[in-house]
Amino acid sequence: MAAENKMGTMPVNRLLVSMAVPLMISNLVQALYNIVDSIFVSRITSEEVVLDAAGNVVSAGTDAIGALGLAFPIQLVIIALAMGTSVGVGSLLSRSLGEGNQKRANSSAMHGIVLMILSYGISLFIGVFLAKACIAGQGATGRTLAYGTTYLRIVCCLSLAVFMEIMFERLLQSTGRSVLAMVAQMVGAIINVIMDPILIFGLFGAPKLGVAGAAYATVFGQIVATILGIYFNVKKNPDIQLHFKEFSWDWNVVKNIYVVGAPAIILQGAGSVMNFGMNAILNSLHATAVAVFTVYYKLQSFFFMPMFGLNNALIPIVAYNYGAKKKHRLKQAHRLAMIYSFGLAMIGFGAFELIPDVLIRIFDTGDASLLSIGVPALRIIGIHYLAAWYCIITGGVFQGVGNGIYSMINSLSRQLVVLLPAAFILSKLGGLDAVWWSFPIAEVASMSLTVYFYTRINRNILGALPDTE
Repeated sequence: MAAENKMGTMPVNRLLVSMAVPLMISNLVQALYNIVDSIFVSRITSEEVVLDAAGNVVSAGTDAIGALGLAFPIQLVIIALAMGTSVGVGSLLSRSLGEGNQKRANSSAMHGIVLMILSYGISLFIGVFLAKACIAGQGATGRTLAYGTTYLRIVCCLSLAVFMEIMFERLLQSTGRSVLAMVAQMVGAIINVIMDPILIFGLFGAPKLGVAGAAYATVFGQIVATILGIYFNVKKNPDIQLHFKEFSWDWNVVKNIYVVGAPAIILQGAGSVMNFGMNAILNSLHATAVAVFTVYYKLQSFFFMPMFGLNNALIPIVAYNYGAKKKHRLKQAHRLAMIYSFGLAMIGFGAFELIPDVLIRIFDTGDASLLSIGVPALRIIGIHYLAAWYCIITGGVFQGVGNGIYSMINSLSRQLVVLLPAAFILSKLGGLDAVWWSFPIAEVASMSLTVYFYTRINRNILGALPDTE
């Protein structure tokens, strides 16, 4: 009741900030997993001389960054399975606790753990049998193919850790212990940062593993975070009891999990398809372009992740005040979240427009082509920040009032209906320089759809909502 009263009575600005900051920090920590590997592998060297189509020498670091970018769409599939399942488990768990149904709450948590183990089987199959085909299918050859296959095989075969980490952190978040989940994430990320240079470059007597070292460091960080997540749930989370001797499989529980979780899996999976397709298009134009796209994707996470934290904080505030018929508080929360998100977006826009060379040099491979291709690419892509902030935050309103299908349609349309076809067409019409415009084009289309959906919700749902304040 205290949490419900807080969402209905605490000053909206303080409420939004207090709920958003831990989520923003958690998201930034999660972004570390995506960026640290690439920073360190960009320093990898090799005696092998590789030339691009123009006869320029391509460094091992550039090929390594490209390899991680080619592995990323498959990693997104793993994350989609894990995140979608955990979202469904968290929803059923929170609802069961709210209804006072402890038995179903425990059952949902235990089903979630079992489902994660079963999902890991898919990842293991990919790692053992399909890793090379997944990398080659995006146009990779030579050293990039070898690096990408090695990295992907390791992270897939050892991905049980990431499935378990995501699940145990979601159990903490769903019972109101997001700070403990944040601690587990942060410790795992710190371990990853420490182990990356040690295993990549062979420091302190460790073997010099190169790209494989980056994969092992990531897995090692995930294992530590999982151990912490288990400890926190067993010792610090009295709201659930994980007693597998009492566990019995219940298809109705599984159905309830995936009614909520399946759309989240589809939504996350769309990102995998988009990345796979973009890598294939870019690889057909210039091998270094894949490394540039990878660098962009890593950099943008530091500006987008805080916005997603705001979005995740906004959803329950909107949902509660919608249910309580407090329209004024709902709209105030939306307005404040847009203001904060706009500020974050302007920081990202300014960085991409004013200092793209500085950002790219974080991944210093020594290749002139990374800068010559990357600087104009970041400046063009950076334009999409001007629209993205609105789409992210307003999507939280859609979910909060029970119209999450609008968010799913919007995301699928942006990535698969507009961005990929636009990139393909522009690659044929204007080559590599034109491809980058597909990002602003897709974001403008997404913003237009968001405005249309919000107008409908404002007229048909919020407009008819009485305000009890």
